[in-house]
Amino acid sequence: MNTRDQTVASINGVALNRCDEILSAAELRQRACTELLRQAAQAAGLLAAEDRVADGVISEAASGAIETLLERKLPVAEPSLEDCRRHYAAHQGSYRTGERVHVRHILFAVTPGTDVTALRKRAEIALLDVRCHDGNATGVFASAARELSNCPSAAEGGDLGWLSDKDCAPEFARELFGHVEVGVLPRLVHSRFGLHVVEVLEREPGLSQSFESVQGAVANALRQQTYVAAVRQYLQLLAGQAVITGIELEAADTPLVQ
Repeated sequence: MNTRDQTVASINGVALNRCDEILSAAELRQRACTELLRQAAQAAGLLAAEDRVADGVISEAASGAIETLLERKLPVAEPSLEDCRRHYAAHQGSYRTGERVHVRHILFAVTPGTDVTALRKRAEIALLDVRCHDGNATGVFASAARELSNCPSAAEGGDLGWLSDKDCAPEFARELFGHVEVGVLPRLVHSRFGLHVVEVLEREPGLSQSFESVQGAVANALRQQTYVAAVRQYLQLLAGQAVITGIELEAADTPLVQ
């Protein structure tokens, strides 16, 4: 999907891309999901039939119609107090304040035209190498970062210093905070920037918060989980009813969302 002559994908005959566009698989899937919702909004009478997409960008009217569609189709039930307490008990680390980690990393950046499979193999080899030396030769990680990392921190041996969760992209923070691991993480960390080999040098755990003080945040987290799952199921249903070419999407033949 990263060549200049990539196949034109479509949803029910509506093209998602031009043949000369360079799109990642993730970008193409995002366009496909948006187009499924846009067409569903049209079918529901929430959007004019003549509405069109320009170079992957939907109109303001389409954006509003999709929002209305999802509000109607996917009402989110309020989580019970019991559900909130259960979630809090299982994720207490996520509700600490002041948690910090001292981290260094090796970034294998994903850019347009990158062979992601080859990049992943390079990252996995680097991960295996530094894990074999974890705790024995601290210079190995720094040397690998200087040689391989696509981050400016490479000059400092990959050292990012002390970070709070607000200093990181959300997908990166999820892998770092609310855990107890110290040392080289046993898995590659995926972020919007690419693949990371990460070493946690030190942790400051922060302060635990009572359930009562974070009850609102817990409830919001559960609502978001429910909503995301419902949107995913709704998209699977729409994909199962659509004629899709040039891209693979999860599809369902029977209604998953009532």
